[in-house]
Amino acid sequence: MSSILQTAERSSHLDPSENVIFQRHLIAYKEAAKLVSGTILEIGSGEGYGVTELAPKSTKYIAVDKYDSPISKKVKDNNNIEFKQMNVPPLQGIEENSIDYVVTFQVIEHIQNDEQFVKEIHRVLKPGGKLILTTPNLLMSLSRNPWHTREYTPQSMRDILEISFADIEMNGVFGNEKIMEYYNANKKSVERIRKWDIFNLEKNMPRRLLQVPYDILNRFNRHKLQDKNESLVNDVKYTDYSISEMTDKCLDYFCIATK
Repeated sequence: MSSILQTAERSSHLDPSENVIFQRHLIAYKEAAKLVSGTILEIGSGEGYGVTELAPKSTKYIAVDKYDSPISKKVKDNNNIEFKQMNVPPLQGIEENSIDYVVTFQVIEHIQNDEQFVKEIHRVLKPGGKLILTTPNLLMSLSRNPWHTREYTPQSMRDILEISFADIEMNGVFGNEKIMEYYNANKKSVERIRKWDIFNLEKNMPRRLLQVPYDILNRFNRHKLQDKNESLVNDVKYTDYSISEMTDKCLDYFCIATK
């Protein structure tokens, strides 16, 4: 995610309290780097983790984000890197059948028209090209996230991909005992906060009105968890996560769809 807009959705390795979620996102990049080659399009490139993890694997790396990105400063130094600032969908200026791999991590949950989003990705992929996508598992979410237009169950995740793709591999991001210890501590903390919501505003307040109080409480909660579990939070590495066949208990989906 871009660093221009600092919300609870914008995970950064520069904030120690964000380390657990940052490493959870990093495992997806590490895994994707084992798979990609050729022309890579990353949708939602944000702070630019893809430049480090994905661009070296490519003959051409194209980054797309709604906001300006540090990637734009690197374009001048590398002819194989291109940055496009735009809202998606559609994928303006990207020709059909031109991309070997589309990588989009923690993005589809923010997209209003997710059907068009998937159709556009299918359009720009070459025959045999692959989409690699992550998004949170609704069944493991601890609260309503007002920055998300929606989240997906395992079935609804498959359903949206099947709009355009027939060949789909459904995997998930899982955490080891250390990660699940943090997850359960976070769950208890969220439940304590929720007790104060006597009017059930979390579910009933319009999404955009909930974003600011959500950000404040979420950041407060993460810093509190770090204070109480400092060694646990600081010691988490991307290797504490793994990717295997999806179940209801995965933290994120890690899907690979082939055109």
